[in-house]
Amino acid sequence: MSTVRTAAVVLAAVSAFALSACGPSEDGAADTGSTTPSAGATASGTPSTPAAPPKAPSAAGTPPAPSAPSASAPASGPSASATDADYDVFPCSTYDVTFSAHLAEPTTSSYLLKITNKSGKACRALGHPVVTFGDLDGQATQRGEAPGIEDALRLGPGESAYAGLLGGAHDGTGKTVGSIALTMDTESDLEQKPLTASTPGLYVSPTANSVTPWVDNAEDALSL
Repeated sequence: MSTVRTAAVVLAAVSAFALSACGPSEDGAADTGSTTPSAGATASGTPSTPAAPPKAPSAAGTPPAPSAPSASAPASGPSASATDADYDVFPCSTYDVTFSAHLAEPTTSSYLLKITNKSGKACRALGHPVVTFGDLDGQATQRGEAPGIEDALRLGPGESAYAGLLGGAHDGTGKTVGSIALTMDTESDLEQKPLTASTPGLYVSPTANSVTPWVDNAEDALSL
């Protein structure tokens, strides 16, 4: 009888232990006895690294930064031909030039006239020199055709122009003077200070004196 009771007590204890092990957990869910890894851990128990949040898209309508200009791109602005234009080159006046006269042929009282641009800018030697003879009335007559203003001789700083002055042969009708005065043709009423040069023994024939237009070399000036 004692053996049967003892077996009954042992069976009751085992049943009670089994019921407590399979019973519901405190939160009402059945405890299966296995350990489930949390959402933030890997199967091995090491916490996983959260994925980086996606980058926010750039603001709509934002223009891209301008790219640097290419080194080979041509510079803007006027072309070389525009900077060389002569529309702003004014006629030379006596304030722009120096003047000299040299005897070329005594028997015909031929003189070589020379002007040199002394200013810091270009100017144009227009037409013929305006030459007067000492205290004589009038001026030298023009010999040869001068180019128009657009084709007139352009003198840069330091450049020279030449003209040939002819007093004429000694025919007994003229007079001798010791100097001449020169002003420039400016095709305007610009006031100028006459430039003078010494011309000892220059004989001036009233019918044979003449002066050529400005040219760029002495040889042409004396042969026109």
